[in-house]
Amino acid sequence: MAYSQLRIERDGGVLVCAFHNPPHGYMDRVTVEELDRFTAEAEQDGALRVIVFCGGLPGVFIRHYSVEELQALAERLRARGTAVDPETPIPERQIDRVFNRLGAMPQVTIAAMNGTAMGGGFELALACDLRVGEDGEYRYGLPEVNLGILPGAGGTQRLTRLVGPGRAMELILQGRTLSPAEAHRLGIVQELAPFGGAVELARRIARRIAAQPARAVAVCKGLIHLATRTPLETGLAQERTRFLELLLSDTALERMQEMNRGARDITA
Repeated sequence: MAYSQLRIERDGGVLVCAFHNPPHGYMDRVTVEELDRFTAEAEQDGALRVIVFCGGLPGVFIRHYSVEELQALAERLRARGTAVDPETPIPERQIDRVFNRLGAMPQVTIAAMNGTAMGGGFELALACDLRVGEDGEYRYGLPEVNLGILPGAGGTQRLTRLVGPGRAMELILQGRTLSPAEAHRLGIVQELAPFGGAVELARRIARRIAAQPARAVAVCKGLIHLATRTPLETGLAQERTRFLELLLSDTALERMQEMNRGARDITA
């Protein structure tokens, strides 16, 4: 499938998707439409194990969502007399569907943040399972309040789950952005690569994950995400159920047999 803003490179079970929207590297309607098509197709690919997202322009992951598009949308809706009732949530949009899919799909998603990632770009990274930062003169974060709006594609919800309400308040209410090193200290990015190294580090992580049994990885991913939105008792019930499911699988039995006869190390 051809894309105008996505550059796809595949190596076995690992796929790298680079965002390419010159000159500024904004996310826009086309980016979202192409991501929707790409992720919907990738989700059905049983041989695909890990997707690494990265920026395709120097110093930019995704700068942020196009403010020109947002302004045009606001003007159109105001001209129509559109009113919003906070008690009546609007339906899921295409961008919501894409970001939700990144966490729900069986493949592991990694954001290799090899450049500035703010607003919608940072929200996409938050929607991924793992984030790899890169030491450089980049900024990460959610500065939307500076424009009188809010992070509207999951930012208030996913950042809070990641760093807690106090830290999310401190960052979002001031529109404060972070250096990659600070994002690493706060646990927003799990690994910090040296300048120019985020994509390669993400590839190495992806290859290690892709070498693990696919079903076990997908089930673990699902349970970890479940833990952020359900009571402990519900999560534990699902955990013990899925444990037994995997225990009875051919893959698990074969690997346990290999270990017990000395042919496999549990740490590798």
